[in-house]
Amino acid sequence: MNILVVRTDKLGDFVTALPAMYVLKHHNSQNRIIACIAPLNKGLAEACDFIDEVIIDDGSDMWSFVKKLREAKIDASVTLFSNTRVAVAQFLARIPKRIAPATKIAQIFYTKRVVQRRSEVKMAEFEYNLELTKVIFSDINLEYNKPLLKFDDADKIKYVFCANNDIEKETIAFHVGFGGSSDANWTLDEYEILIREVLKQDKYQVVMTFGPDEIELYENMQNRFFGQNVIFYLSLEGLVYFAKLVSSFKLFVSTSTGTYHIASLVGTPTMTFFADSLFASSKRWKSVGDDKLQQHYMIPHVKEKRDELFEEVKAELLTY
Repeated sequence: MNILVVRTDKLGDFVTALPAMYVLKHHNSQNRIIACIAPLNKGLAEACDFIDEVIIDDGSDMWSFVKKLREAKIDASVTLFSNTRVAVAQFLARIPKRIAPATKIAQIFYTKRVVQRRSEVKMAEFEYNLELTKVIFSDINLEYNKPLLKFDDADKIKYVFCANNDIEKETIAFHVGFGGSSDANWTLDEYEILIREVLKQDKYQVVMTFGPDEIELYENMQNRFFGQNVIFYLSLEGLVYFAKLVSSFKLFVSTSTGTYHIASLVGTPTMTFFADSLFASSKRWKSVGDDKLQQHYMIPHVKEKRDELFEEVKAELLTY
């Protein structure tokens, strides 16, 4: 069976779709899994051995998009997050079985609409995605490997990175930027305090990571730690290289943005900060990795409680 799985939004959202693709592939090795995704996630999707084909939706001409879908000869589709464009495209491509959550006007273009009420957050986003696969195979096994993504050459990437940066210790990484659905984070001043506390211990090498669109932030943090033993890594080699590099880190500290989801995907322990609301909480946005490797903190709105949590986080880092 040729099965299309659609998740055309941001990096973290795409990672939450990967368990669903994995279980569909492993339910029957003859299943051909076709991922319909945003351009940003192409390289990472192609690195997954349980994805057979990648269709990119770059938001351009609708009929070109429909043509790609028709050429894939899709038997069934599972749209994990729908919008009108992807719904209409699948309808026009005449995919016989089209499954999606029963939300938004776009649901009228699907043959099977599943009521999930994700806003109630009864489970995590990736768990809601997994539940949709049951519509195709009622007896599907929803278990998947953790970590879900491994690389044979990750050790080589680590060796070269450490050699180029004179790193002889295990690494704690901080990613201070954020985007996507994340709407809570420490200030740069607060991150500076946390990083300086780790530096005082002289136990780990500190690496700060930045996305390719975070050059201003990259330069800001370089100025803050001028002359300090901090490695600054601006990710210009793409998501797959970044995932390989992150897989070698002892701990990845960040808000709940796409880089957190990559770290968890490849099995790196994480310390992650979430907004103090159900919609943006760890209950909804915990990642796909082992729960025991994820430390989640909800940042309160009230200053006194925020300050208390900050001291808790600082203490936890010092005992790591």
